[in-house]
Amino acid sequence: MKILFVSMPSVHVIRWIENLKDTSHELYWFDVLGRGRLDTLDSVTQFVDWKKRKVKYIKGEYFLNKKFPVVYEKVQPFLEVIANEALENIINEIQPDLIHSFEMQGCSYPILKTMQKYKCIKWLYSCWGSDLYYYQQFASQLIKINQVLSRVNFLHTDCKRDFDLAKKLGFQGKHLGVIPGGTGYHIQELEPNKLPVASRNIILVKGYEHHLGRGLNILKALHGIQNKIQNYEVVVFGAHTKVIDYINSQNLNFTVFDRHGLSHDELLKIMGKSLIYVGNSISDGMPNTLLEAIVMGAFPIQSNPGGVTEEIIENGKNGFLIKDPNNIKEIQQYIEESLKDEERLRNAQSINHTISRQLDYFLNQKKVVELYERFR
Repeated sequence: MKILFVSMPSVHVIRWIENLKDTSHELYWFDVLGRGRLDTLDSVTQFVDWKKRKVKYIKGEYFLNKKFPVVYEKVQPFLEVIANEALENIINEIQPDLIHSFEMQGCSYPILKTMQKYKCIKWLYSCWGSDLYYYQQFASQLIKINQVLSRVNFLHTDCKRDFDLAKKLGFQGKHLGVIPGGTGYHIQELEPNKLPVASRNIILVKGYEHHLGRGLNILKALHGIQNKIQNYEVVVFGAHTKVIDYINSQNLNFTVFDRHGLSHDELLKIMGKSLIYVGNSISDGMPNTLLEAIVMGAFPIQSNPGGVTEEIIENGKNGFLIKDPNNIKEIQQYIEESLKDEERLRNAQSINHTISRQLDYFLNQKKVVELYERFR
């Protein structure tokens, strides 16, 4: 079977594709965002460098795109080759049996027109993060979401919430199941990096602070209980500028890594030494960092947008669910409760060890391979 993947150059896509390395499928990848080659299997044929100008750059294009995106979208096809055109050329060249797009706004919207033209081609869409939950609140986005979901034949999600949402927003196709976006972890290989609860002393914080991330509120919560966490090392990873600036301005004795400061393997090793992990946002899918914290034995304190996190965390048992991402006192309370109750932490680690079996790479690899067998 010929499978054409459409995505951004993401580590999650790389991991997903690698699950198919021992299959007989012909694999192709379309660089829909024009960001360059994907670091993936040599057997994957990649379509890159497709963005070409039709006319010379016209002064004011950038301004028009930023200030009046709807207008720019209408004139863009006259200025340059767009994703829909490039995809149509690829379809005519390789005649794919299945097109699998990952993510909605950047990677599925741009190919909708062509997918509506070629309705005989099966379309599988993988819902990521805030694709549906966050963007459903905007009228202009809701129209596009409905158009994509009405055309999509098959759906993969990383949580049950998004399948339920997709049905409400126009999806009438077949749901192929819930599989983690990163498709799982090599549990046995990671085991030596996991310390027992009594040997852990790191409070690990996800430092995202942007339109969705609320890492700054975690730092403010920790700042307010500095006298109670003096015996712990606070490590902040993936920190955006606002987070770094806050740490510096308040002279906080925290170890901080920016967005590219740690490799994935380095982060997992730190998680294996972390007593608690705190992640906070106003919107997300099933957070990969939450799953990684669970696998590595850190006690998770995580926001719960749309009820997604409660699919895996029972509040107070194997983690804490942040009800209000903007409530610093609530975050503070959960951190304090976690640190003073070692028995809770040990019990949670035991529960999460059982849960982590469902996150095993080989189990989920089998699910991914079987998913595509349904199309034969």
